[in-house]
Amino acid sequence: MSLAEQLDPAADATETFESTDPATGAVVGVFPVHDAAAVREAVERGRGAAQRWAALGFDGRRQRLAAFRGHLARELHGLADLVHRENGKPHADAVLEITLAIDHLAWAGAHARRALGPRRVRAGVLAANHAAYLEYQPLGVVGVIGPWNYPVFTPMGSIAYALAAGNAVVFKPSEYTPAVGTWLAAAWRTAVPDAADVLQVVTGFGGTGAALCRAGVGKLAFTGSAPTGRKVMAACAETLTPVLMELGGKDAMIVDDDADVAAAADAAVWGAMSNAGQTCIGIERVYVTAPVYDRFVAEVGERVRDLRPGSDDGAAYGPMTMPSQADVVRRHLDDATSAGARTLTGGTVQGVFVPPTVLLDVPEESAAVREETFGPTLTITRVADAEEALERTNATSYGLAGAVFSRSRARAMDLARRMRSGMTSVNSVLTFAGVPSLPFGGVGESGFGRIHGEDGLKEFTRAKAITRQRFPLPVDLMSFSRPPAAADALARVMRLVHGRHR
Repeated sequence: MSLAEQLDPAADATETFESTDPATGAVVGVFPVHDAAAVREAVERGRGAAQRWAALGFDGRRQRLAAFRGHLARELHGLADLVHRENGKPHADAVLEITLAIDHLAWAGAHARRALGPRRVRAGVLAANHAAYLEYQPLGVVGVIGPWNYPVFTPMGSIAYALAAGNAVVFKPSEYTPAVGTWLAAAWRTAVPDAADVLQVVTGFGGTGAALCRAGVGKLAFTGSAPTGRKVMAACAETLTPVLMELGGKDAMIVDDDADVAAAADAAVWGAMSNAGQTCIGIERVYVTAPVYDRFVAEVGERVRDLRPGSDDGAAYGPMTMPSQADVVRRHLDDATSAGARTLTGGTVQGVFVPPTVLLDVPEESAAVREETFGPTLTITRVADAEEALERTNATSYGLAGAVFSRSRARAMDLARRMRSGMTSVNSVLTFAGVPSLPFGGVGESGFGRIHGEDGLKEFTRAKAITRQRFPLPVDLMSFSRPPAAADALARVMRLVHGRHR
């Protein structure tokens, strides 16, 4: 019996598919294509598991989440090897990704009670004789559709917080990384055998994801492209299933006059090229003020000179995990160069391996500036000042993340606040993703809803309001038996309390 069949009794589907190493084409594993019936069965199993899981309370769930993260920590290198084979990223980068996921697991488990637990709130004047309570209750079963670019960290941003909030999860990993998703579900069963069905995995293609949308989950968390996100929303709308959308970005960096140019260049190259540029919060555009433009371009050129894609230990980053993404990169590069852009480095696409490519003087209407490239490319544009940089940064339908480099704290924070994005790093890149207490998400075509932090915990709950009468009032305003003069008396009180404020 295959590992996938062990994880799911409904996995005896006749249709299967292969997961392959993007660098070599070697088969990593064979997985079932779960149909709508199998997905519904998983969700139904999850309903019973969710009730038992919620009944454990915050402390019980925290203990089991700790066991899960302990297992991940002990098996970290084995999982990193699998990520390397199935996703293509270097082993060291896979270790970093898994480490971040473990840290988020720890935070979610430790802070769920404080963020979600029952609390008493002020009742106000009209209900002064009542006690008012607020708590956040789990949704039941949460569906998670994960991406292939960060197959552990990104879905865990939904899974960990949904579990800590008291939900069961049915996880559909990308068809490009089903082995990683299956590994995570098996690890859960090993670490938490008394709640095995709290985290289940279903594998397949778009049809499996669509079935999960229609299976009656309490919420569907999706990470992927905006076009696919629209399809997910349409499927969920059929049953009024709420959604969380973590979509793409065209993230920009602003380099101001007083920036540490060397540090900015180093961060830009990492933000653009790491993971072969397949990072939704990666840097794709840089706007540099005129006084430091030439120095910045020279620094970037120095740093990309020795970068090389490949699958060996010496490679800086791996292949395009999804082969068709190389075609998108090629189209963007061809469009930019035909419009007059200059190529500082790279500029070619060799199969699934794309060398680090830096483009200068790219027109703002070019696809390389307007559309998400999702490859190891970077456009650098000279601007008069930081205000022009901010204007160009915000002139996009996306709004996921960004970065600002300036030695002036006040100036940098002002630019960061005015950047139209859900997240911004100052004098670094991507840092917000590694801070478990900060929410993660975007605006515009980058999606809505938040994972991570207290917002991420609340995202997978419903707010429950309760009032309890402590003693009756002489006059009950919410009764047909109230005296005729009661409303006039209430109006006089309101004028006394609030009427003097203009």
